[in-house]
Formats: sequence, C-alpha cells, structure tokens
Amino acid sequence: MISKNLFSILCGILVWVLGVGFYLFSYYIPFLENPELQSNIILALGIIPSACLGTYLFYRNHYMKPSALAITFVIVATVLDVLITVPAFIIPYGGSYSKFFGDPMFYTIVVEFYFIVLYFGTHLTKKIKA
Repeated sequence: MISKNLFSILCGILVWVLGVGFYLFSYYIPFLENPELQSNIILALGIIPSACLGTYLFYRNHYMKPSALAITFVIVATVLDVLITVPAFIIPYGGSYSKFFGDPMFYTIVVEFYFIVLYFGTHLTKKIKA
C-alpha cells in the first residue's frame, strides 16, 4: 500500500500534468489575440476539474487534512514548474524564471488551486465522517 504522503504527491503530479495539458492545448485553438492571456484563462478554468479529480482520487483511499493536501498539491506543482515548466515551455519562447514567477496570474492560480482543493477536500471529508 502506498503511503498517504507519497500518494498525495502522485495526485499532485497528476493535477499538474492536467494543468500543463490545458495550458499547452490552449495555444492550438486561438480565440483571443493575446495567446498568453488566453492560456492563463484556460488554465484558471482547467485547474478546477483537475484539482477536484486529484482531490477525489486521494480521498478515495487516504485521509489527510484538506489544508495539508492543498499545500502539498501547491508545493508539488511549484516544484514541477521550477524543474520542468519554465525550462521546457517558458524559456525557449523568450521567458524567464523571474517573468514566470513574477506574473500576478501565477499567484492568482496558486490561490485558486489551494482553495479549490481545500473546499472540495473539506466537502469530501465531511461525507466520509458522516
């Protein structure tokens, strides 16, 4: 059996993969003149079902305080952004770490991500305890 800490990291990786998928996919269907704004909007919308799926999968077999799971997911996503997203998808197109992590939209999505996992996790754990 996988420990809850390892499983929370694996679920966080799944959410990150889905988020990056939404972000990259948004470039293939242009509907705004600003592709960066469009990708951020798609990511902000796509993170909702992605975070809910990761949270649901975690709580099917494990328990952790929703706030701890939310911060775990945020840390996992941030580390993967540092190690993979920025070097592979941002820097080759003229971006940088400072531009990526200095963008207010990054922090908006981080806060959204945290509160989605917190809210949905709290909802799921209330059902488990009932």
